[in-house]
Amino acid sequence: MTFGEVPVWDAEGAVLAHSLALKEGRLRKGRVLTDADLRQLAASGYEAVTVARMEAGDLDEDTAAAQLAKALAPDGLRLSNAATGRVNIFAERPGVALVDIDAVTAFNAINPMITAATVPQYHRVDHGTMIATIKIISYGVPGVDVDRAAASGRAALAVLPPIYRTASLIETRTDDVPSPKGRAAMRGRLDRLGLQLGDRVVVGHDVSDLARALRAAEADVLFILTVSATSDPADVGPQAVREAGGDVTQFGMPVDPGNLLFLGRIGDKPVIGLPGCARSPALNGADWVLERVICGVDLTPADFAVMGVGGLLKEIPTRPKPRGDIGG
Repeated sequence: MTFGEVPVWDAEGAVLAHSLALKEGRLRKGRVLTDADLRQLAASGYEAVTVARMEAGDLDEDTAAAQLAKALAPDGLRLSNAATGRVNIFAERPGVALVDIDAVTAFNAINPMITAATVPQYHRVDHGTMIATIKIISYGVPGVDVDRAAASGRAALAVLPPIYRTASLIETRTDDVPSPKGRAAMRGRLDRLGLQLGDRVVVGHDVSDLARALRAAEADVLFILTVSATSDPADVGPQAVREAGGDVTQFGMPVDPGNLLFLGRIGDKPVIGLPGCARSPALNGADWVLERVICGVDLTPADFAVMGVGGLLKEIPTRPKPRGDIGG
């Protein structure tokens, strides 16, 4: 592609680089200039215009963007029409976004005029959420670069849907029945992913009582919200999972708010011990874990370790001891 200023009468078939006002109306940038356009430009006093002109082997911005978006997005994702060198890619179902980071990185390294921007890995999406945008920065790019980028990024985007349908939240108490706010916040999280929350279950803050409730739960995914924060792998929540015949695979996470979370399994049922901040609908570490678990991501200690970068989330107003209260 060539780019620069040319005499008006040499610009037919080229792409107008900048919008120009006419005696009557306006020519918008990106327009492929016709003979009639040139006459209007000349009549309006223009002697030269800045244009882009395709060369042999080039693809115009919209054609290139459409081809690349189709390569990156397999079936199950919706593509917008190409316009001004851009195609947006949308989720067609709720779940979490799966991004092949290496493939997208390779895609973006082919030619700086060829770009793909995506949501973060495992970002929760709804039907209609934009998960990526493909943008061709220049008015045209070499077709060979489009082919290379398409090959590098092929099928790099997907949405993992929920694999579970029902959930049970087991709360513990010492004296009064816990506030319903925690259950309401969890219902909102689960509704977004299409999970049905079962009847309320509240038991004493005791290992045996909690273990009994866990064994009796029939839902696909089990959540524990204890009246007192879980502060040790041998505390009531994790110990009840073990007594119920399960295992605890992770205790604690490098995300704040949300440090005091644990993850385990009883048979084929995931068990998530929620931190106290899960009583708030605000984003916290529990969201990252439950969304991925519900969508079938098998979290390992290494997965938790990398959550620390970007894991300092916005403070929750209801936090008992805000971060700013700590001296130092």
